Amino acid sequence: MKHLEAHFKAIYQENHPRVYRMCLGYASGDHMTASDYAQEVFIKVWEYLPSFRKEATISTWIYRITVNTCLISLRKQRSIPFSKVMRTVEITNPENESQNTEKNFKALYRCIDLLTKDNKSIILLELEGIPQKEIANIMGISHEAIRIRIHRIKNELTKCVRQ
Repeated sequence: MKHLEAHFKAIYQENHPRVYRMCLGYASGDHMTASDYAQEVFIKVWEYLPSFRKEATISTWIYRITVNTCLISLRKQRSIPFSKVMRTVEITNPENESQNTEKNFKALYRCIDLLTKDNKSIILLELEGIPQKEIANIMGISHEAIRIRIHRIKNELTKCVRQ
């Protein structure tokens, strides 16, 4: 049992920042909701770690759990209006970047929020720096389809943010 606890702790420390950032995207920038989602993800990781079959890397497995957990959580709750979410979002900006950056941050979350569930999952994984082949594996679609969709999503987000 101690070995499992130590293994889980290492997995948690390595993957929590990325999982949290992905959850933040699904939560439209709401830090408390993102924390709740991330906590649910790691409860599932702990619960299913003994049965992990190593058919994929541990990080791919965790990303799949993250996507599924966030989507299920979003289905369970009614969508919170974006304007309400943005009033509660605190932009922590240690380097005192311009107000324009904050405006772009809000616009990006607003635009990501407008994407379909699959496209939202894909772009959040892409923004995390996950290799496109791994995104294809997580999403269960071909690498070529992922490349095309990422290109289209980025164009869509660029147009949306500029509006």
